Amino acid sequence: MSDSRLFRILYYLLDRGHATAPELADKLEVSQRTIYRDVEALSSAGIPVYAEPGRNGGIYLLHGFTLDRAFLSDNEKQDILASLQSIPATGYTSGEEILTKLSALFHVNTENWLEVDFSRWGKSAGDNAKFELLRLAVIKHKEVKIVYENTRSEKTERIVQPLKLSYRSKEWYLKAFCLKKQDFRIFKLNRISEPELLEQTFVPMPYPETISSPQSPYPRIALLFSKEIAYRVYDEFDETQIEKQKNGDLIAYAEMPIDAWLIGYLLSFGTQVDIIEPKYLKKILAKQALEIYEKNKP
Repeated sequence: MSDSRLFRILYYLLDRGHATAPELADKLEVSQRTIYRDVEALSSAGIPVYAEPGRNGGIYLLHGFTLDRAFLSDNEKQDILASLQSIPATGYTSGEEILTKLSALFHVNTENWLEVDFSRWGKSAGDNAKFELLRLAVIKHKEVKIVYENTRSEKTERIVQPLKLSYRSKEWYLKAFCLKKQDFRIFKLNRISEPELLEQTFVPMPYPETISSPQSPYPRIALLFSKEIAYRVYDEFDETQIEKQKNGDLIAYAEMPIDAWLIGYLLSFGTQVDIIEPKYLKKILAKQALEIYEKNKP
């Protein structure tokens, strides 16, 4: 019998209030007979869980039951508190209050060893206020009016239905349904301005995840970096994307959109990057560099 499965059943019932045996069996990928055995084990351990037969029956927890702190190990308590320590970085101020309450509940003195700040230098107030507004919109299922600037520096006003905030590759993104485009879109938070929380509510839809897609929508890029800039390469690429050469130079492989951001990013390396593929990207970069030279030559 798996202890972790018993806890998953318990947490599921705490969250939902009740469930059917087929529902739990499907979720945990075991037989219904196993679920009933697990329910008996929980009951024997003193958990007020019971099963009601019949068409409208199911598996229930006694109303008002709460999970005692003893069900968490010391390591699990520390992991929970460590996770909560990063919450204030998002601008969610209630995280500190939750951290204080749980520390008292667990009888654990949290050491202030972790500091996370997702905001940009000099813009923490604006970034955190924007994050808090979008967080509320996601939780309360309220539409938001935004002004968004795309990679071509074009600004458009849109009304979106926020579904999820996502942090990836050192940047915050908003996954939402765009009413203007009538489709799902991902918006970079740094490019969102003038966010306004609207009173109009919506029924949230699951954002279509494409992680399992076998093909990337972006072209494969190979970049050769000189060894002198290796620290930046390891900062910004995963080790699995980097191939070290005998002379110390590095080749980095990635799949990304070829847009104004990428051109600016490559220009920031100056002469210490060479484009291996795609070949046409070399012409785009060279043209941009020439235009910069012509505009700024003495």
